[in-house]
Amino acid sequence: MLLKVLYKNITLNSLDLNSNNIIGIEGGKLLAKFLCKNTTLNSLNLGGNNLGSEGGKTLAVALCKNSTLTSLNLRSNKIGSEGGKALAHALCKNSALTSLSLQNNRLGSEGGKALGDALCKNSTLAFLNLKYNNLGSEGGKALADALCKNSKLISLNLNNNRLGSEGGKALADALCKNSTLTYLNLNSNWIGSEGGKALSDALYENTTLTSLNLQNNAFGSEGGKAIADALCKNSTLTSLDLESNDLGPEGGKALADALCSNSSLTSFNFRSNNLGLSGGYAIVDALCKNATIKNSDLRDNNLKGGEAIVDALCKNIALTSLDLRSNGLGSGEGKILANVLCKISTLTSLDLYDNKLGSEGGKALANALYKNSMLTFLNLTWNKLGPEGGKALADVLCKNSTLTSLNLESNALGSEGGQALANALCKNSTLTSLNLNSNWIGSEGGKALANALCKNSTLTSLNLQSNRLGPEGGKALTDALCKNNTLISLDLESNNLGSEGGKSLADVLYSNTSLTSLNLRFNNLGLSGGYAIVDALSKNDTLKYLDLRDNNLKVGCALFKSTLHKHNNKNFKY
Repeated sequence: MLLKVLYKNITLNSLDLNSNNIIGIEGGKLLAKFLCKNTTLNSLNLGGNNLGSEGGKTLAVALCKNSTLTSLNLRSNKIGSEGGKALAHALCKNSALTSLSLQNNRLGSEGGKALGDALCKNSTLAFLNLKYNNLGSEGGKALADALCKNSKLISLNLNNNRLGSEGGKALADALCKNSTLTYLNLNSNWIGSEGGKALSDALYENTTLTSLNLQNNAFGSEGGKAIADALCKNSTLTSLDLESNDLGPEGGKALADALCSNSSLTSFNFRSNNLGLSGGYAIVDALCKNATIKNSDLRDNNLKGGEAIVDALCKNIALTSLDLRSNGLGSGEGKILANVLCKISTLTSLDLYDNKLGSEGGKALANALYKNSMLTFLNLTWNKLGPEGGKALADVLCKNSTLTSLNLESNALGSEGGQALANALCKNSTLTSLNLNSNWIGSEGGKALANALCKNSTLTSLNLQSNRLGPEGGKALTDALCKNNTLISLDLESNNLGSEGGKSLADVLYSNTSLTSLNLRFNNLGLSGGYAIVDALSKNDTLKYLDLRDNNLKVGCALFKSTLHKHNNKNFKY
């Protein structure tokens, strides 16, 4: 049916058939025939369609004849090495395609070699994604050879391909000769310290690469030092990802020295490198002198006890985004971070997920938000803020006019903290996203938040998962949804709303025209509550995502399937 429509259509230029397993091999063959004749389509997404080797081959034949398609996504189709070879052959003849994704297709080294040969001849492809294809060192070498000759490719993703040290060295040599590639992803390829050193040498000579992902490649401190030396001389790289390379304190110190002189990098990821206190301090001290780094990730580096690290951040005048997740920072560091917020006028995003700030650290940060007029995103998940920390943040929300996203998940705010935040929402006019997941707010806190939703006109996303709201809290919220017309996403998972709560929410769905996402998983809705909600869908045209899983609905599964089938939405789960 779809193909018949496509043959008649003469205006369609983009078609997205992502994850439609019904297409399969035969559907792929039919689409290939269509592409041989079509002259309007320029973008086609066939990701996740189980096309197989045969489907890949037929599409390859079509690409030899098609002259209009510029973007093709064949992600996760089990094309295999034979299908890869066929597509490589097509690239030798096709002169229209500029973007191709073959991610996760089991191409292997043979498929990689074929694509490498094709890139030596192709003069139009600019973006190529080969992530998760087990290309191995031989496939990596073939692609490296191609980069020495190809003058069109600007983006290459080789994430997770087991290139090894040899493949890494070959690509490093290619970077010395290539003058067009600007983005290269070598994440998780076991390149090792020797491969890291080779890539470092390449950075001395390469003058076009701007973004390089070397995450999870076992460089160690030696590889880190080599990269650091290269950064002192390279002046074109703007983004470097060295996450999970076990650089250690010494590697961290070397990179810190490099940052003192480098003036081109704007984004640097140091996450999970066992920098320790000394390496972490060296990095942050360097950030005080570097005026170009705007995004830095120092998560998971064991910076516990790093008051000096946090204090050093006060001197940085360029940082716009700071990620200090899971570093064991306590109330002392929290207070110093508060001082940072008062002084740094550029920071817009601060992530302190999974630290130990406590109520005192929370209060200090709240006080800083009275003075800070730039921060828009703040994540304080898992920081043991307690009711007092929650109240302090609630007070500042009554006056702060810049924060748009606040995550307070798992902070034991309790009913008092919940009620205080509810009161703040009645006055705040900028916050659009609030996450209160797992805070034991209870039915009273739920009622207070419901009252706030009747007055607030800016919040679009609210997460109240696991808050013991119960039937009463749930009913109050549903009453509020009858009046609120701005909230589009609501998460009420694990709140024991019961069948009555489900029926109340069903009544809301008949009239609410703003909610597009609703999570009701684990609420003991039962058959009556669940069916009431599903029945309401017949009159609701706005809800796009609904999760009813784990609600004791098994008895009515056939009935639910029938109703949901009519709604024809794959994002409804039960």
